[in-house]
Amino acid sequence: MFQSLKNIQHAFALARIYLILITLLALAIAGYAIYASFRFAEAQREKIYVLDQGQSLLMALSNDVSDNRMAEARSHVKRFHEYFFTLSPEKAAIEGNVQQALFLADNSASDVYMRMKEEGFYERIIASSIVCEVQIDSIVIDDSVYPYQVKTYGITSIVRRSNITYRNLETQCSLLNTSRTDNNPHGFLIENWNITDNSDLRTVQR
Repeated sequence: MFQSLKNIQHAFALARIYLILITLLALAIAGYAIYASFRFAEAQREKIYVLDQGQSLLMALSNDVSDNRMAEARSHVKRFHEYFFTLSPEKAAIEGNVQQALFLADNSASDVYMRMKEEGFYERIIASSIVCEVQIDSIVIDDSVYPYQVKTYGITSIVRRSNITYRNLETQCSLLNTSRTDNNPHGFLIENWNITDNSDLRTVQR
């Protein structure tokens, strides 16, 4: 009888030990799950998801927006110039590119576009099947003043059937912070934009 009681007590002791171990294991798993969930939530808050022209999903880390602001400014200015000076001999394509450029700037860009249009620049592109491209070499931003002062340097190429003409491109403008939109994802507005030099550099026969 004493042996039976001893066995029962031993069994209860083992059961108690197993219960404690299982409880501790469950608490450890629950604690790790809470910790992992917290870390995951923190990581998600540090990410921005951007829809690129309705086609693909891009992800950018946003640890400190101010650290990347000048990089965004240069990208904004480069994007504007690429839209404005990349032209193909189709009216719809020209208008589409210029419209995208005008979303990024004030009326100063629209004034330049209208002047070039009145001078027949775009009509000559269509009539002669000319392709215009731009290569941006550098964008210099003075962020010690606001609005930021920007100078852009690059080369435009006018591709004809018989030759390619390369032109120097220098522009200047002011840059203001503004709200971000689908058409203006960087949240900048180009002001007082003008072309300071667009002189011919050389012509190469094809």
